[in-house]
Amino acid sequence: MSDMLSESGCYELIAESSSPYSGQFRPTQHAASVWGLEVQHGGPVAGLLTRAMDRLAPRQGSRISRISVDIFGAIPMSPVTVTAWIERPGQRVELLMSEMRAVTPDGQERLLARGAAWRLATRATAHVAYRSDSSIVTGDPDSTKLDWPAAWRIGFAASLEAQLINVVGVRGDPTTAWLRMTQPLVVGEEMSYLESAVTISDVANGIGARLDPVDWTFVNTDLVLHFFEEPQGWWLGIAAETSIGVDGIGMSAATMHSETGVIGRLAQNVLIQPR
Repeated sequence: MSDMLSESGCYELIAESSSPYSGQFRPTQHAASVWGLEVQHGGPVAGLLTRAMDRLAPRQGSRISRISVDIFGAIPMSPVTVTAWIERPGQRVELLMSEMRAVTPDGQERLLARGAAWRLATRATAHVAYRSDSSIVTGDPDSTKLDWPAAWRIGFAASLEAQLINVVGVRGDPTTAWLRMTQPLVVGEEMSYLESAVTISDVANGIGARLDPVDWTFVNTDLVLHFFEEPQGWWLGIAAETSIGVDGIGMSAATMHSETGVIGRLAQNVLIQPR
């Protein structure tokens, strides 16, 4: 992995402790949002919350299968504290929780985002394995590079390498792309495949967009991921399309893929507003 990622990252680790987990992080330019460099992108936020939960009292024979992240407003580009705890312990089923907080200029502590994850016991079921969604075409190094809108070539989106498989913006046909991070989540630290996949997955709203960001904003308030198989490798395939309601609310939905095939689905709640 060291030959793929730069020496930078989305966050600098300030301090960290365990039992219960707590960490302090400073965002870098690679954590910035496409909607403005003064706020953090939801992808690195989701990745950092997932990192905390995945490090919380890990056990052999279990893994995280579902992750949900709720964002409570614009998250400034200032140091944050992430904590995690086991909300519901169990041998076969555990519910993990995490929170991101920051101190405001007036000295008040503010809750910025919250994560939840189900960690389930694993067992061998390869003999009955089945994928209900079809796999997508594997990325080709010579395929078309995903060309983000000019306004989005900043922050976290600019740090992603992306290969476009089909045309962007065509209604009725999910946009498909393979993406990987060129920066680690935390400076000087090797990510897990899960952390990488969760961090990347938040861009599904942008990939599957059916509105021009020059004229519209479409900000997701949450991210819900179901992984029936573990992510494998640094490339994440996303086939996404956003549905638009009649009253300014949309839903981004996508399938997620590793090179081994489809591994799960995601959904995002979307607030749609004209500029």
